[in-house]
Amino acid sequence: MSTSIIPTTAKSSSSLPTICNKNVFFNNSFHIRNFNKLSTKFRVISMAAARQDVHQRRTQLNKNLLKAKDSVKELNQSSLSPVLDNNVIPQLLQNQAVGMVASAQANFMRVVVQSIKEVKEEEEGKIGVELLCVVKAVLKKIKRRVLVGDKVLVGGIDWNDKRGMIENVYQRDSEIMDPPVANVDHLLVLFSLEQPKIEAFALTRFLIEAESTGIPLTLALNKCELVDEKTRLEWESRLRGWGYEPVFCSVDTRNGLDSLYFILRDQTTVLVGPSGVGKSSLINVLRSSQQVSDISEGDNQSVNIEGSKWLEDQRVGVVSVKSGRGKHTTRHVSLLPISGGGYLADTPGFSQPTLLKATKVSLPQLFPEIRKMIEDSGPTTCSFNDCLHVGEPGCVVTADWERYPYYLQLLDEIKTREEFQKRTIGTKRESDVRYKVGEMGVIQVEPRLQLKKHRRQSRKRTNQSFLNELDDDDH
Repeated sequence: MSTSIIPTTAKSSSSLPTICNKNVFFNNSFHIRNFNKLSTKFRVISMAAARQDVHQRRTQLNKNLLKAKDSVKELNQSSLSPVLDNNVIPQLLQNQAVGMVASAQANFMRVVVQSIKEVKEEEEGKIGVELLCVVKAVLKKIKRRVLVGDKVLVGGIDWNDKRGMIENVYQRDSEIMDPPVANVDHLLVLFSLEQPKIEAFALTRFLIEAESTGIPLTLALNKCELVDEKTRLEWESRLRGWGYEPVFCSVDTRNGLDSLYFILRDQTTVLVGPSGVGKSSLINVLRSSQQVSDISEGDNQSVNIEGSKWLEDQRVGVVSVKSGRGKHTTRHVSLLPISGGGYLADTPGFSQPTLLKATKVSLPQLFPEIRKMIEDSGPTTCSFNDCLHVGEPGCVVTADWERYPYYLQLLDEIKTREEFQKRTIGTKRESDVRYKVGEMGVIQVEPRLQLKKHRRQSRKRTNQSFLNELDDDDH
């Protein structure tokens, strides 16, 4: 009996370690799986924390860069080349003068001298001299743009060759960017009744563009001799319903030019309008030699300029017979003297004003009809502060006026532009700096040497494109 029990006991005792080893194995594998899960979670949390930390550092770095950029910009504008005050009389050197930018083309600007250091008998002829100038490099570096109509300080003048350099710009009273002109007092919107025929929507776009500048404007209609009296009276009544008092004129018959002389005198006026309406022809009439001779009695001192383009007639084109539209003869902006002591800026004609200054919020105030309806409503106002006057409940602006469809069309156009700008601005622009991760995860900022669009294509991509072309040729 004992011999039979001993093998059984030995067998059972030998199987016990096996069972224990299996339990240990399963326990160990269970802990390993848990450990792996915990380590994975820990790594994910660590990576998320590291990513968040990098994002915070990058955000803080961007803020610091923006602050530094603004500080450098303010430093450049304040210390390198501060803006000159119009009320301060500068201490001019012998080769310096103060003038006004008359025209700009390419990298050169024509500046008419208005004052010099000392006005003596032998130096009186220098006032009114036209200088061909370039812009100082520091003004370009700090991105201070020089516009036609700017009052500028010119240095390094060579009075024999009539050349100089624009060293600084005086403070501007006003400016418009389409076309780019500074110190503008008045806008003259010029259209023609015929050749090319006036279009109500195109005229509305020009008027809205002029209204968005906040500068007083006058509407003039040229070539009134080409239409009958009935058509002229219809347009006059129609435009008065829009809220404007038009001036009807004719360059050929000289009709209405006296009214324009009275309006434009002693002002810097920008003449805008589509091509072919007679802008250059009107300027030539207003600047005829008989009338410019009277400028010496006023404020203009430009009549002493010899060989200046100021005293030349502007190029005049003809209206295309095929399209019925004018041709572009004026290529750049020029500020020209007229009788009565004023200046008139001839600008290139264009058919589609950009309306970049107009927003969906400001657009209603650019229509005189809407302004009048809001004023006539008295204490009653629209129910909503952000009312766009498109049929909202409690709106005081009705739809029974002629240009209401034009208002809706322009509003949809501006809405589309603003939505597109929100989606695209700042999303595809490559930064001027790049971020590099150094030792211990420290993020370093390096300046980006070249923009992506200016980089040379890699040899690998060039060879691949060459092989693709060969494959296409084989097929």
